[in-house]
Amino acid sequence: MPVIYLALGSNVGDSNKYIDETMGLLKSKLTDIQEAPRYRSKAWGYTEQTDFVNTAIRANTDLKPHALLVFVKATEDEVGRIKRFRWGPREIDIDIIFYENRVVSEPNLHIPHARFKERDFVLKPLNDLSPQMVDPISKKTIATLLSELPPSELSVISVID
Repeated sequence: MPVIYLALGSNVGDSNKYIDETMGLLKSKLTDIQEAPRYRSKAWGYTEQTDFVNTAIRANTDLKPHALLVFVKATEDEVGRIKRFRWGPREIDIDIIFYENRVVSEPNLHIPHARFKERDFVLKPLNDLSPQMVDPISKKTIATLLSELPPSELSVISVID
């Protein structure tokens, strides 16, 4: 069964509640879910908004990449995500970061996620789960990618207990 990695983030209302609800819904199609610690992070992209709660999961699924995309978008809708504007506030955001070591580049689906290497709020939880996981494009480990981020790009504030 393929191993996948998803990044989750929220900064509207009770973010931990939204992530908890999302985790419950993901269990309908994912197995052997392992969640990284949750982090409080400054907003990225559009920065005039409240801090995010971010985490990542490693899981197994029988879903093919496109079916996984449909599933995670339906999960966002079920949790109550309101589409506002790019990089804006969100109740929940779920990104497919890895699907095994596959590379997919299509108009609506990019695996690995196009900008995961630029975001410590994605790399830090991924590093907690699988520091030696190798990005199939750069051929670098998650630990290496995290260590190469310039200090000006760091947004993680703290781990959430």
